[in-house]
Amino acid sequence: MVNRQLLDPSFESYRLSLEPIPIYNVELDAAVAEVKLKDSQYTLDHVRAFGMYNYLHIDPWYEDSVFFVDCKGRVLNLTVTLDTALGKPIEVFHMPSDPTVCEERLCASLSFTSATWASLSDGAGRLYLLRTSMRRENCSLKWEPLFSEEMGEPFTILHSISHVQAGVHSMEVLLLRIQKDPSSDSDAKGSGYSVSLEWITVSNTAEQGQEKKYKVRKRKMLRGKSVPHYAALEPQGKGLMVASEKPFVFTHVDGALLEQPAAHAMEVESSAGGSMLQVTDPIYFWQQTIEDITVSVRMPEGITKDDVLFKLSMENVSVGVQGFAPLLEGQLHAPVDPEASAWIIKDEKSLEVTLQKRSEGPMWPELLTGGDGRGEFLMSEEQTALLHERLTCLTTEDMNANPDMGKPPCNAQELEDCDGFPEDSSNLTRFDGESLKPTHVVNLGSHQYLFTVDLNPSEMPSFCLRHDVDALLWQPRPDQPSNMWEHIATFNALGYVQASKRDKKFATCPPNFSYAALGECLRRVFIYRQPSPVDTVLFNRMQGRQVGQVAKQQVASLESNNIVLGFRATNERLFVLTSNNLFVLKINN
Repeated sequence: MVNRQLLDPSFESYRLSLEPIPIYNVELDAAVAEVKLKDSQYTLDHVRAFGMYNYLHIDPWYEDSVFFVDCKGRVLNLTVTLDTALGKPIEVFHMPSDPTVCEERLCASLSFTSATWASLSDGAGRLYLLRTSMRRENCSLKWEPLFSEEMGEPFTILHSISHVQAGVHSMEVLLLRIQKDPSSDSDAKGSGYSVSLEWITVSNTAEQGQEKKYKVRKRKMLRGKSVPHYAALEPQGKGLMVASEKPFVFTHVDGALLEQPAAHAMEVESSAGGSMLQVTDPIYFWQQTIEDITVSVRMPEGITKDDVLFKLSMENVSVGVQGFAPLLEGQLHAPVDPEASAWIIKDEKSLEVTLQKRSEGPMWPELLTGGDGRGEFLMSEEQTALLHERLTCLTTEDMNANPDMGKPPCNAQELEDCDGFPEDSSNLTRFDGESLKPTHVVNLGSHQYLFTVDLNPSEMPSFCLRHDVDALLWQPRPDQPSNMWEHIATFNALGYVQASKRDKKFATCPPNFSYAALGECLRRVFIYRQPSPVDTVLFNRMQGRQVGQVAKQQVASLESNNIVLGFRATNERLFVLTSNNLFVLKINN
């Protein structure tokens, strides 16, 4: 829920400040290990996942310490203590394997698992788990690899966490791959690729007192049709949150195929023998009146009452066929009266269920709480006519039905690009770590995803969404099921501003929310500061009132013709990485 106290309806605009931003330049001894997209990596998903990859990694446990991988296979660290005395990046680990021999290699990726551990991908399919010691105390210590294993096709690391349960140390790592979809038809619509998320659990298998020995304990696979905007593991590995345009579903555990619900299966064989029920169309249709709900569930032909599995309580319903996953299952939007409800088989191929509402009057916006994507609501002719009558007063064939009002009609051709919203809406889904089933699903609608940022190392990464013209920062709270995503900060008008930057590549903010930063593909960096008190007396000439706070915008230009590869923010500094330089911008004192 949006926290209205964090919104500023009276915000006017950003004032351009000509105050220069100090910029410090560190020249690199070797170029960053940039991997450019190949001709075979032509899809939008490849561009999102690998073409827009952030090659710069910040340590959430130690502010102003950044890391990257160079073309020599070295993990390098730059820790800033004094801006005017920046040293050269220090090598903390060198990958023994040569990832360049892999034709399908991806960019190397790094994730900080804890204050003393890090996970690293070489981009060629090998995963390293590295003991770094306390990086805050000595950031120049060499990292020790305690786990190194080939994990199959090349991948990038999206997120990783570390935890100890019952005295056993485990690390959870989330991997991303884009793979050729073997089930896709070359003549069918689509890119021919699918996206997989692999959730790997690595645990210490050594006895107490013995030398640590880490092995893969569990591998869980999800598949979807779009690269997720956001994907992160919950503390202790209790769950997974994914925001994406297309849904993800768990398909394998330790290589074994999971039994899929009927909504995800392509076909369900009838237990009566013979026919197949195709489920590319909705599985059920439902209608409602002020008194009851009518649900028509599609069944395999030849179904009999002995084949039907039906369970109904005041708040839950389950409808299925013997030997198969339920076709309709979940918590109802509102209570019903089980004793006054009934079901009947119609035409030997559908099951009609009548649910009596306990409270007459309120119309249900959905049949099942959270929705399951398997059904379709059908409006009756009377409801359609009533809705049409109510909307008639809002439509007209005239361009300006009431010219006396003096307000011209909206002309869509006059809208700017930044006024538009994405056509495809995204869903934010929370999966339970044990059952692997969704527990919470939120439709993000037209709230465009902007960026992800690590604010507190003890919590999940936060994500920023566009809300009207503003940008709202959300913090996942998996321990609060009733308020799982909390609105923690607002960047005024940033949603509108960022949409106007055609060459924007990166966006981020620091942990204290004092500013937001946008980075273009080349050179330019934009800083948008939160409103702050002014030293002099200012008046708004249009409204004749005194202005107490001003939000400033600053622009910095980097002395480099190379493409920006990395972009990270701290409370005091902004780090920008190109292939041969690391720039440090002093934002706050």
